Amino acid sequence: MNLKKMTAAELRQLRKDVDAALDARQRQDLSDAKAAAEAAAGKFGFSLADLAGKSSGRARSKAASKYRNPGNPDQTWTGRGRKPQWVMDALAGGTDITALEI
Repeated sequence: MNLKKMTAAELRQLRKDVDAALDARQRQDLSDAKAAAEAAAGKFGFSLADLAGKSSGRARSKAASKYRNPGNPDQTWTGRGRKPQWVMDALAGGTDITALEI
């Protein structure tokens, strides 16, 4: 195939054909890889979900709020993770964290 002798329309069509073939090949390769992984996991009595550590479908409950902003009761914090700015401001202003407890 000599690309230099092809017209612009032929080159555009070739690009479309190559893109379509590439997409189809990637879908097939993904399917083949999943099948091989499932077979390998199955030899040990596991599923792919077991290996991936996916949950059993139960939703985790959200932690209950432990602190409330006295200036804006809509703002709460569970006490987990990074402190919200309103907590840091209150602490910097001399407020004890227990005063923010719900």
